Amino acid sequence: MKILPDYEHMEYRDVYTCLLHRYRHILGLWQPDIGPYGGLLNVVVDGLFIIGWMYLPPHDPHVDDPMRFKPLFRIHLMERKSATVECMYGHRGPHNGHIQIVKKDEFSTKCNQTDHHRMSGGRQEEFRTWLREEWGRTLEDIFHEHMQELILMKFIYTSQYDNCLTYRRIYLPPSHPDDLIRPGLFKGTYGSHGLEIVMLSFHGKRARATKITGDPNIPAGQQTVEIDLMHRIQLPDVEYLRNFNELSRIVLEVREQVRLEQQQEEDRPEDGEDHSRQSPREPQRGPVQPSAGPPTEKGKEPGDGGAVAAEEQPGQCGQGQPFVLPVGVSSRNEDYPRTCRMCFYGTGLIAGHGFTSPERTPGVFILFDKDRFGFIWLELKSFSLYSRVQATFRNADAPSPQAFEEMLKNIQSLTS
Repeated sequence: MKILPDYEHMEYRDVYTCLLHRYRHILGLWQPDIGPYGGLLNVVVDGLFIIGWMYLPPHDPHVDDPMRFKPLFRIHLMERKSATVECMYGHRGPHNGHIQIVKKDEFSTKCNQTDHHRMSGGRQEEFRTWLREEWGRTLEDIFHEHMQELILMKFIYTSQYDNCLTYRRIYLPPSHPDDLIRPGLFKGTYGSHGLEIVMLSFHGKRARATKITGDPNIPAGQQTVEIDLMHRIQLPDVEYLRNFNELSRIVLEVREQVRLEQQQEEDRPEDGEDHSRQSPREPQRGPVQPSAGPPTEKGKEPGDGGAVAAEEQPGQCGQGQPFVLPVGVSSRNEDYPRTCRMCFYGTGLIAGHGFTSPERTPGVFILFDKDRFGFIWLELKSFSLYSRVQATFRNADAPSPQAFEEMLKNIQSLTS
């Protein structure tokens, strides 16, 4: 510290008292309140600075590329007894800002010189610059009219904040040796909305993917995908898997089985026994119940697909089963894995613009490897590919499982 000209008169105690100790409560992971879009902010100590880095997904549809990040603010000592807060938003360098710590798990930032965010070419230049940074392309490169509307809407909505934001703390999910894969943050493809960040967490018999960034249909904080770990699905051979109707039949049969089991559970008298600790990795045993819903194809041979008995699982897809998307299922990224480890029944949340008429619809969760998974949205005939965020975050662990569950409820309630 002493060899830097600006800091040669500083005392170690000043750095600790006025910088590290004073702002200790803002270190870690945060979600900004930007309407449906959310975000991921990581506040770290970097040398003699505390810096807030906004993490951004890679450009659509390159889900396996590393995350991008840009600084939103920094705090450092310009004088011995006073820390200086600077806004880093825009392209004209650091300028005067302010941070208010509302409470332990919430703080807000304010830019005091928003004119530094403006560009000489006006809003048009600001939009084109934002578009290159956000999407890695120009508006002329995007031929889909609906996608153009979504992009323009996001720019208008997010730019009005001028880096004057409120942040709420988020935690990384706790992990357990029995988890299917290590929980954490993933980048996922969401059609015309581009890439979004989700958090995968495990909750006994179920796993959930919660949006950290979102869109006008399904906002940040909502549970985008839920995986039923008690209902494993055995996919048919590749030649049959190409047939969307065959996959649909299998999934809808499992959905009917889930419905019947839930009905039986509700009708069963209370016996005082706790079933909540049942292993989440143990699949549903026994054959699929006859479906009372959609008609099934006749002449189906045993083992062509459906729920999997425990004895069948390891050899059939634990070591890698060929995988291909059914014909007619759209995917932003054609470079998806061609083998999978296992599949489970799940539901995905869909809604109209403005999060209107939300409903959970059936689908298939596909585990490809320890860092990638996918989800087939049956009703949308769409496929989302998710890839792990390969970054290390400090000061981000939940103090307890209860604190993590409470955090999930809080971020969901903001957009419900």
